[in-house]
Parts: sequence; C-alpha cells; structure tokens
Amino acid sequence: MDSDVLSPAAAASAAFAAGSPGASPATPRHQATAAGPDAGHEWWRTAVIYQVYVRSFADGDGDGTGDLAGVRARLPYLAALGVDALWFNPWYPSPLADGGYDVADYRAIHPMFGDLAEAEALIREARELGIRTIIDIVPNHISHEHAWFQAALAAGPGSPERERFWFRPGRGEHGDQEPTDWVSSFQGSTWTRTTDPDGTPGEWYLHLFTPEQPDLNWNHPDVRAEHEDVLRFWFDRGVAGVRIDSAALPVKDEALPMLPADPAPGEHPHVDRDAIHDIYRAWRAVADSYEEPRVLVGEVWLEDAARFARYLRPDEMHTAFNFDFMTQPWDAEAMRRSIRRTLAEHAPVGAPATWVLSNHDITRPVTRYGREDSGFAFDRKRFGTPTDLALGTRRARATALLTAALPGCLYIYQGDELGLPEVELPRDVIEDPMHFRSGGVDPGRDGCRVPLPWSAGGVSLGFGPDDAAEPWLPQPAAFATLAVERQEADASSMLALYRDALALRRNRDDLREGDLAWHDLGADVIAFTRGGTVASITNLGGAPIALPDHRGVLLASSPLAAGMLPPDSTAWLAVEPAGDESA
Repeated sequence: MDSDVLSPAAAASAAFAAGSPGASPATPRHQATAAGPDAGHEWWRTAVIYQVYVRSFADGDGDGTGDLAGVRARLPYLAALGVDALWFNPWYPSPLADGGYDVADYRAIHPMFGDLAEAEALIREARELGIRTIIDIVPNHISHEHAWFQAALAAGPGSPERERFWFRPGRGEHGDQEPTDWVSSFQGSTWTRTTDPDGTPGEWYLHLFTPEQPDLNWNHPDVRAEHEDVLRFWFDRGVAGVRIDSAALPVKDEALPMLPADPAPGEHPHVDRDAIHDIYRAWRAVADSYEEPRVLVGEVWLEDAARFARYLRPDEMHTAFNFDFMTQPWDAEAMRRSIRRTLAEHAPVGAPATWVLSNHDITRPVTRYGREDSGFAFDRKRFGTPTDLALGTRRARATALLTAALPGCLYIYQGDELGLPEVELPRDVIEDPMHFRSGGVDPGRDGCRVPLPWSAGGVSLGFGPDDAAEPWLPQPAAFATLAVERQEADASSMLALYRDALALRRNRDDLREGDLAWHDLGADVIAFTRGGTVASITNLGGAPIALPDHRGVLLASSPLAAGMLPPDSTAWLAVEPAGDESA
C-alpha cells in the first residue's frame, strides 16, 4: 500500500486541518440504518460478528451449563450491543473431547443446549432483531462416536466403511510403528492403533487432533456429498453462513509421506493442499444457490500471503479469519506492519479483511496486554504468568477502538466487551485436551471459556437462575465487578465503550466503508483516517501526545487531559478531509 508520510506530531495539524465547528461528540446508540450492514447481500463485508460459546454464555434451565434458551433470553442484550451476526461454536451432539469440535451428528443439537426446534427459533428470533446466524462446520474430522466411524471400526480392514477415513497398517515387522511422523496440533501422536475383534492389534487411524477426532478422507465422494448436504440442511433453516474450522487441513497427500524438514508452500502433506480449493468451490456453489447467498468464513492459518489469498477468490470463501494481528505484541511497529500486511493480502482478491482480538482458543486481551510478553503463541502459555490487569485493561480498550476503526469485518468474542480477564483455573477442573497433552505445562484454553457474569450476585452471577447449579467452570469473585448489570449503569465501562464504538461504526459511512489513509504522528503512534473525515489515533508510547486539530472527539478509550491523548489509549476524531491519501 502507498501512504503519504506527514510530519510528526508537532506539525500534525496540517494533516488534520480544522473543519467547521460544532461537530458533536455525542455517540448514538445502536440503530439500524438503510445504509448499514443489513443493506444488500454483502452485509458480511462490514459486519460486526459476535462469537457465542454456548456452554458459557447464559444458562436458561439452571443446570450450570449455557444453552440456547439462555442465548434467546439475552438476544435484546446482543441487539443493544450493536452486532450484525452471531457465530456459534459447535452446538451439535458431541462427547466433548475437544469442546464440541468432535461432532457426532451434524443434523441435531446437543441435548445440553436444547434441540433442533429451539435452534430454529433462535435463528428466527435473532433475525427479527436484525441479527444473522453463523454456525461452525468442522470438515477435517468427526467424533469417534459418529455413526460412520463406529461402522468403520466394526467393518474391519479393507472395508468400504474404512475408506471414508485414513486407516493404515503400521510400519515395522509387527506393524507397531506409526504410519507417519506427523505431529498433532495438540502435540503428540497423530495415529491411534485399533484392536481387532479377536483382541490383537489392528490398523492405525489418522487424527490431526485428539484420538477422539478421526480425520475424514476427502478423496471419498461420500465425504464431499455429506458435507454439502449438511450445508443445505442448515441453510434451509435460515443460517446465514458457516465458519469453517481448520479450513486448510482436510485434504492430505494420499501417499501419506513423512513430514519434510521444511516444506515449501503448498507442499506440506496435510496443510494447504491444492486440491482443497475444489471443495470450497463446491461449497460456494451451494451457498450462492440461495436467494440471499450464504457466507463462507474460513479459519485459515497460513504464513504465505499468496496461498492465503487463494481461499478468498470470488468463487471460494467470502472471508477468512485474520490471526496475524491478534497475535501481535503491544508494539506500534508490529501492529502497524500487521495491519498493512493484512490489507495487502486481501486486496488482490477484493475480499474484506477481518479483525479479531481473541476467541475461544486465545488468551483474553485484558490479560495478554498486561504481560511483559504481550503477544500470543500457543507454545508460550504457562501457569503463573505475572499480569498487570489495570495496564491490560487500558490497552484492551485502546485496541478495541483501533480494530473497530479498521476497514472490513469485526469479530468480538463473548466477554471481551466486558473486559473479562483470562482465568487461571484449578487443575482439577480443566477439561481442555491441550492441557493434558502438554503434560500439564500448558494451562489450556478453558481460562477464556469461563461463564459470563450477568449480575453482581447469586450462585452464578446471573449466568443461570437464582436457584441454578454452579456453573460448569468456576467464576472468580472479581467477575462480579465486571457483571453486565454493573457496566450498564456505568458510562465509563468497557461495555459502554463497545456499545458506543459499534453505534458509531454502524451509523457513519466513513467508519464503515471509507478508504484508509495512513498518517505519521511518531514511531509509537498508529494514526489513520477513514473516508478522510474520521481519524483514529492510538498512543502506544510512554508519554501523552498532543492531538492534531479536529472538529470534535467522537470517542476515546481514556479521558483526555488538556487535549492530550494518554499512553495506552485511542481517540476517534472528526476531522476535515485532507486530500486523497487512500491506501
């Protein structure tokens, strides 16, 4: 991207020339407009999408586990927050070996969450409030309890049922060595050996995740036809789109070779194989066959920009998650570089970028940004890491505004709008397989999955009814101070900041659709304008900075003092257009 480099802060006023007086700093609350994301079929280009981890969102029946009834009861809260769609983590029947990503039946709802009729009612009621629904599809694998895998085990070696998976004899004289040296995404082995009916060791089967998640063979026509039918099943029920889990993994090299020491892009035996694009072209054809085309969202972790962009060609996925920005440390140059790289990756295929600060797998921003190592990597997670939550909260507020000002689609993980911290759980309540497969070194991902606090009192802080069972994961006492009811009464709360930011984003064309132009206000400042009329300025340095001339402050993550923006803060300013500097 090209950019106009302007003078540092001392001469910044010229870049943000003062406009006419009277720009109102008032921020409207959520209000749908004809020009908003609901207008037209390409709502997904600028949408705000809220991730719902059902088990921890709200408990409607009081059993200690979140459910669809709880979500339905809280739909007014989500409408007031100002979101355009909900993305649900897997809500299907599952033994929960991996938080529901081990799916046993794609055409039903897990009994702990409700039933199919309740899911249909939720989809309908949300849409009546202007909120669409996106659900998870997990094409790489299914549960070991799925009827297909149970049939494969029963049928034995050489059977048609086993051809839907990757069953192979072991290496070595007695077949007791794994067929390949591939490493699991959860650490450890990717192969498990079966036991034949007579009790002797049998074939091995492939699982890139846990043994309870056998990988599907996408060369088999049954696998392709089944998934396309599952898409239609949910699209016919009003689902607006699907999020595709581990989207670069389903296709494998049929030869199942050993893992190369340093595979070139596209040459990895089970990541980003070229044939995978045929799958998503077929899925796109299904999505486009509806009067309101459905949306495909990919979870694609790839370092190669050109390979990443291939998933977003016009006949494949609409958007893909951007994990690069989410993992960056609190550093202006690193964040700026990530933003530029993300926009550049998406530009060749005309796809919108996506922005997200966390999800059900990632340490929450309030905690992450309060640590000495403020970036994120799975292999660096450890118990007892010191955290300055006050610092992390300031930075999380600032980054919430920064990401909301960027062009594209914004994702919010439930509870981030409340400023919830990561919870370090007692080891005896952790369920996440990442913890156990690390030998207990990794605290796992359950710390960001603790049930939400809705009120300041009660057994579950309003997560369930007053007489409800304790939540499935324990909430820390400090969650009471972050409860929704308290934050709704506090105009300076994290919740108020999110509501104000999303309302501005929805109601201003410049914030939603305006071109981005970079401005240089110093090495520790990320500054840009949208549409030439709104400036977003984030101070990542250690001292306050002077704001350039502006017509009004639209929103700030921290109180300003004498026109100065404090460290660890972001401000949105109404400014006068300063020429064409689009990037």
